[in-house]
Amino acid sequence: MQKDAERMKAFVRFRRVEEGGEEGGEEGGKERFLAWHRPDHRVVPLVASFFADRFGPMRWSILTPDESVHWDGEAYHFGPGVPWSERGDPGDAEIESLWRTYYGAIFDPARVHLRKMRADMPARFHATMPELTTVPQLVREAAARTEAMIEKQGPAIPTGADFLPAERALPALREAAAGCRGCNLYQAATQTVFGEGPADARVMLVGEQPGDQEDVSGRPFVGPAGRLLDEVLGEVGIDRRLVYVTNAVKHFKFEPRGKRRIHSKPAMPEIRACSAWLRAEVESIGPRMIVCLGASAAQSFQGPGFRLLAHRGEVLTDTPWAPWWMATYHPSALLRMPDEAARVQARRAFTEDLKRVAEEMGRIGGGPDHVELRKNS
Repeated sequence: MQKDAERMKAFVRFRRVEEGGEEGGEEGGKERFLAWHRPDHRVVPLVASFFADRFGPMRWSILTPDESVHWDGEAYHFGPGVPWSERGDPGDAEIESLWRTYYGAIFDPARVHLRKMRADMPARFHATMPELTTVPQLVREAAARTEAMIEKQGPAIPTGADFLPAERALPALREAAAGCRGCNLYQAATQTVFGEGPADARVMLVGEQPGDQEDVSGRPFVGPAGRLLDEVLGEVGIDRRLVYVTNAVKHFKFEPRGKRRIHSKPAMPEIRACSAWLRAEVESIGPRMIVCLGASAAQSFQGPGFRLLAHRGEVLTDTPWAPWWMATYHPSALLRMPDEAARVQARRAFTEDLKRVAEEMGRIGGGPDHVELRKNS
């Protein structure tokens, strides 16, 4: 119940109405602010004093399906509930515009985490929260706004966005990415490893970064992790020729150990610096499905707060990037697991996740029949 009360304090949105006369006319009545909310419990008496203290002499009413409270500036008046269908006219355009402006101002693009946003703001509250209509656009602009925030903090720091070409088709992007100097990783890497696959692929697989063999060959997922990925794709019936495969970071980050180069996890600033290339690939291809392999890939979309172990295999629909989005293990994580039982269990989960991808591909028309069409075209 306490959580429900806190949600009510956070989610109630007032709109202006006129009482006792024509709105805006000389005979207009007193101004009142009205809100409708749907809590899970009868918490109106618990929160009434909060709104009275916060809004002082403002005259307001809060309606819920089970009960209502009215404040005249001096005292409460509790009444019966009001169903959604009888809540009144649409919201005041000016106030709703203010809510959108305010939310846009406090929105932190560096902390985008759609899953947490959806958990904190359940869908049943969305109809009375006008600012939520701006969320898809704010998320789409998150990368650019993050770059703008970074630029304001000091001298301009180059990122991948500074090297994007005007032409955003894949061949132009691939050529331009070869000269990217948006972070320091290019200095030790052999070359940029760009994505590969059909320009109209229905499915995009996004890994973390190239490995040693990818850095040498210039192609993604050709080393041990790539071979494991191909094996599991084959098991679930996905032809890799239909899939676009890329990485969140396009250069190999490593630590030298004698003659060996040992993978080093990219830092969040490096992931952000390279995010412009990933976004450009997504926009160019327009995939129906995005599957992130590993936490770093998922965080390149969802922000640093995303936790793979908590949300692996969960499907998000209608995201700003694709209609179908999921995160699962990176195949290299399976190869590194020292415990045999844990590795077997993770491999089984990874296979099940890709099996769901295969099933969805079949549903949207990206399965074996599409392979044959490509072969014969």
